[in-house]
Amino acid sequence: MDTKDVKTEKHLASPEETSREDSIESTQTSVPFEAYLYFAALQRSEEKNSASPHGEHFVDNLVHRLSGHKGPNVNIDATPHLESHREIPLSERETASRALRLASTSSVFYLITTDILGPFNAPFAISQVGWVPGVILYFFMGLVSTYTGLLLWRLFIRLDSLRYPILSYADIVERIFGMAARRVSAVLQGVQLVVFVGILCLANAQALVQIAKHHLCFSVCIVIWAVVGMVIGQIRTLKNYAWLANSAVWFNLIVIFTSMGFVAHTPPNFAAALSSLGVPEGPVKTQLFATIPLFSQVNGIMNMVYAYGGAMIFPEIMSEMRRPMDFWKGMILAEALIFSAYLMYGAFVYSQQGQFVLPLAYQGVSRYAFQTIGNSFSLVSGIIAAGLYGNIGIKVVYHTIVEDWFRGPPLLSAKGRYIWSTMVCLYWALAFIIGSAIPQIQTINGVVAAIGIMQFTYTFPPLLRLGYDVISDAMVADEPYDPHLGRYQLGFFSGRWYFKLFNFLLFLASMSMAGLGMWAAGESVKATFALSGAATSFSCRAPV
Repeated sequence: MDTKDVKTEKHLASPEETSREDSIESTQTSVPFEAYLYFAALQRSEEKNSASPHGEHFVDNLVHRLSGHKGPNVNIDATPHLESHREIPLSERETASRALRLASTSSVFYLITTDILGPFNAPFAISQVGWVPGVILYFFMGLVSTYTGLLLWRLFIRLDSLRYPILSYADIVERIFGMAARRVSAVLQGVQLVVFVGILCLANAQALVQIAKHHLCFSVCIVIWAVVGMVIGQIRTLKNYAWLANSAVWFNLIVIFTSMGFVAHTPPNFAAALSSLGVPEGPVKTQLFATIPLFSQVNGIMNMVYAYGGAMIFPEIMSEMRRPMDFWKGMILAEALIFSAYLMYGAFVYSQQGQFVLPLAYQGVSRYAFQTIGNSFSLVSGIIAAGLYGNIGIKVVYHTIVEDWFRGPPLLSAKGRYIWSTMVCLYWALAFIIGSAIPQIQTINGVVAAIGIMQFTYTFPPLLRLGYDVISDAMVADEPYDPHLGRYQLGFFSGRWYFKLFNFLLFLASMSMAGLGMWAAGESVKATFALSGAATSFSCRAPV
């Protein structure tokens, strides 16, 4: 029996032969890849048996077949061991993991569509590149993000179980590329999420300033929303957050349709366009292809990336679902709505306001009454979206630092409540600092999109799938496993090499675009602060 067979036989033993407590006490890095696959197969079998008696529909089976992967150690049949697996008492960690799994497919739809800024930066993004690139890029990015979302979904259901739960994006990264990669992912995700929250505090502060007719200090307005976020942030589970996410979707749709009516009957807000963008008053113009500097065009593309930035929290959402196998349904519906809303709203507002479109389009209405209607509804949807991303961001920090580093109490425990409340206050205080430091939404959007969103939505998923396929193909290759050669060299040239090549090329393309975006974001920040009358850090002057 070769090395690979011995290893596989040892680690794919039935649950009766493996101590549940031993596996929990061991570190994640010591767990063999085969164990993740085996217990994930057990978990999916249990979820399938507890589902509706009608079973899976034709579409479910079709999606699963299209994303399937051959190999006896990859699609493991764990059904014979299912009953004995249920008889083993759950450990404390497994009980805590099961307690979180309450969200439904409809909750997934609402959570994903509670988007970072709604579609309100879409008109600005199109204005920076022109009609032709704008429409094409929104469609292409939507198509690719749907593909990468499905990649994350399939990786999750093949690697997640109650024994080895996936609680964050970083958990998937660790199981494929190791602990060092996990730390990079967790830090990058944590930074990105807190900046998201800072952006939404900034957006709500701008709305509040306009409602108050600039009688309030801008930095004070940011503080107000940071305090509100500290209150909403006390919600710990996504199931309890779903009803808020539901209402945010409808508020965003109200803002979309009302502001479309407003911009059709009022001139642009010329004063705000001059203050925020440096565009002087004049006739409205649109372009098939924009003629502005390259860094501004790239920054516009980075603003488009926000439309599909929810992939960063897909693993966190799936970790709280009763049936993660159904995640793809809510995701595809959400992606379709997001694409339609962004493109419709962006194209219409750009056609009416041209070069005067603001980064938050509903604030570009010149009449105060119309501004106030859009701002009022956006205040509610904005703080809900900020609360969602804050919830996920604090969980990333909690699971990484409190549970993994310091072996602290589970999130849903009594002690976990006190730690959570303290972390919420610190998190939102940091968000205030970020929102006040760079008070220009279009520039900070570009920075975050290039550094974070591009990676989690477009760069990491194909790389993770490539790593998974290389490891799993090495497990089923004809040659015996050679520890000196390593799985990556052995598995790269076996199996579906063309699928690996496609994912590798997509990874390289995304990395290149992210690098270009970082350069453009830096140039945009420099140019924006150089504008006469532009808002500065920690000041009372608003950028609108």
